[in-house]
Amino acid sequence: QVQLTESGGGLVQAGSSLRLSCAASRRTLSDYHMAWFRQAPGKEREFVAAIAWSTANTYYADSVKGRFTISGDNARDTLYLQMTSLTPEDTASYYCAAGLPTSLLGTTPSSYHYWGQGTQVTVSP
Repeated sequence: QVQLTESGGGLVQAGSSLRLSCAASRRTLSDYHMAWFRQAPGKEREFVAAIAWSTANTYYADSVKGRFTISGDNARDTLYLQMTSLTPEDTASYYCAAGLPTSLLGTTPSSYHYWGQGTQVTVSP
């Protein structure tokens, strides 16, 4: 069983930056594909970014490409999401997820088996 705990959310103004963290309960980054998703009120959970630690491959949603960076610290079992140039459209609860590695990085929630409880990011105009 893998437990994931997100932190780092908050209320910021448009144009600001935030770094989200996701601490894993045990060695996870090297054994799983890791990802960030987000969900705004009344909307479906949306893929943000994913990373395959073994190959260093990353993949981003078009809406965040060039603004967000996914990374991890294997020694600390911690996944990060560096977010820059935030806009009100980025307002959502952000979730980290871990999934068994496959040949491709998954972009749907069903590709991931373990989830954190989420951290709220609110971007004011």
